[in-house]
Formats: sequence, structure tokens, C-alpha cells
Amino acid sequence: MTYSTEVVTREEDFADLAEDWARLYGRCATATPFQSHAWLHSWWLSYGRQGRLRSVVVREAGELVAAAPLMLVRRPLPVLVPLGGAISDYGDVLVDDERGEEAVAALTEGLAACARTALIDLREVRPGAAAERVFDRWPGPRSRLPDSLCLELPATDMDELVARLPSAKAQQRVRAKLRKLTALGVERHVVEPGEVDKALRRLLELHRLQWQGRKVTSEHLRERFYEHLVRSVEPMVRSGNAVVTEFRLDEDVVAVDLTLLSERLAGGYLYGAHPCLRERKADVAVMLLDACARHARGTLSLLRGDEPYKHHWRPEPVPNQRLLLARRRTSPLLAAAVCEVTARRWGKRVLRTWEERGGGEP
Repeated sequence: MTYSTEVVTREEDFADLAEDWARLYGRCATATPFQSHAWLHSWWLSYGRQGRLRSVVVREAGELVAAAPLMLVRRPLPVLVPLGGAISDYGDVLVDDERGEEAVAALTEGLAACARTALIDLREVRPGAAAERVFDRWPGPRSRLPDSLCLELPATDMDELVARLPSAKAQQRVRAKLRKLTALGVERHVVEPGEVDKALRRLLELHRLQWQGRKVTSEHLRERFYEHLVRSVEPMVRSGNAVVTEFRLDEDVVAVDLTLLSERLAGGYLYGAHPCLRERKADVAVMLLDACARHARGTLSLLRGDEPYKHHWRPEPVPNQRLLLARRRTSPLLAAAVCEVTARRWGKRVLRTWEERGGGEP
């Protein structure tokens, strides 16, 4: 097979890849929703910087068989990072499962040529991801570091999830909470594609309301984030890569949930809930997990974060990885990046110890 490699640098050319990208996405079993073209292209429109797009694509007989959606940043040194940024829970490349290692080799060579004097920094790589195959073949200096922790459950129905709870008493409590939701009259409504815009606006309004007076992720309150969600989620709903669910009480929308889907993974990405639900003793976490479990396939990811409420369900901790790739000439950049990560991790440990001691001597 003869493979051709190209670096896509123009926004309009990346937009034109939508159909080819969708076919490749469907043939890459490890892909997560954050590698869909709708998500990545919309992210670029909201967060990308002119002249920084660097997406490496590999074709065989005109068919797209591998892709690495990247952009160039300066920190102040040049680094190639995945599109999707901090608002994406998983980063990865795409490789056609049927093409085998030849496509991986072509993508690796394309990445090495694209990198030139830049370090490649692949963040939030899930174990088993296609990017690991590139890492294994990389000819130059490389390093694997831990990244964010994700918690995962098997994709099964709510009855099975309740059965995972550690005690009969805990199981009884959750079943009582489910009955409470039914008694209150909370109804689920899966939003049609044409209603996504309105539903997401309501989601963010409720999200702002539920966090009022508390620390909230400021990006979720910005117009560019809303625009990204609307642009990306509507086509993802149409293609089966997202589900937006409204929860209604007395005909009012009191909560909205956005769940992202791929062939083997589902994750509740963002929700908004009116405080009246808690006032009426409705367990919002149970309500959302019940809704998400109805659409999950393969793995039900609780996505990034080690919040205590997630551990009630006895999930499996699955740490993401950070894969750093350099050429011989850029090996000092790799060493500097590893040192920076190590220093930050050490600093966090020192700060945590200091706080645990009540602010005394570290």
C-alpha cells in the first residue's frame, strides 16, 4: 500500500474533511467523542488561533486512514498539542483499525516531519488509545507521564449499577432515591436536533444558577463555550455521538444533561440543575447517572475528576497519560517538559502536606 501524508494548516481545508473524518472515526474503535470532527472543528472556531493549525492526515488511494488533529502553541518554546484543549476530557489520534501498523507507521513519520523543532505533547490519552501505538513506534526521545484521573463504570443498566454498591443498605438508599424521583413526577425528555440550541442555553443557565455563590469553571459561563457546544452538539446528536436530555417537573425544565457517546464509551459531560430539585429532596447525581446509563455502550466514564460522590458507585480508577515525543534535536525540550511536570507534582505534594498540617512548617 502507498500512503500519502499531508499537514492541514488551513481552516477551510480542515472543515472540508468532515465526511472523510466521520468515516475514519467510525473505523477507529478507541475513538472517544472528543475526536469527532464536529467537536474538533467547532473547538477550533472558538479557541483556535490563525496560522496555528497543524493536523497531520494520512491517505491510502485517496481514503483517509489516519489523522492527528494538532495545533502549534508557544510556551514560549514551540509545542504541538491536540485540538480540543482543556475542555476535552480525552485526547487522541485516529487510525483505521483495518489498516494495521502500516498506517500507524505512516502517521508516525508524518508527525516526526511535522514536528521539526517542536515538541509533541499529547495530553489526556486514555489507556489503549491509538496514540499509544504512535508512541511505541516513535524513533526519537519520548516520555510517558501520568495525567488526569478518570473513573469508569461498566456500561449497564441502573439495576446493575445499584448492585455494585458495597452494602444492602446503600443499595436500598439509591432505590429509594429513584422512587422519590418517580413520586415527584420528574420526567425525561430526549431533545431532538432542532431543539438542541434552546436546550443547551437552558443547560448553561441552570449550570450558572446551581453554582451561584460557589467556585465554578469560568469557561463554562463564556459565550464562546456556548457557541462551541451548539455548533458541535447538534451534528453529534444527529450522528448518535451525543444525547441531550431535559428533566421536567410540573411542565418546567428543571435540569438538562449533555452526554457524549462513541462506539465504546459514554460520558456525562455537563449538566445544569435548578436548586428546587435539592429543595424537594431529589438526588440529582442519581437522576443523571440513570439517564446516562440508558445510552452507554462499552464503558460508562465519569470523565475527569476524583470527586467523592463518584466513588459511591465503586468505579475503576483509570489515569490518563501524557505522551511527550521529540526529535533528537528537540530532546532538551522534552527534558525541560518532564522537569516542569515533576516540579509541579512535587510542589502540589508539599502544599497538600502543609495544608494537612494546618499551615505549619512544611
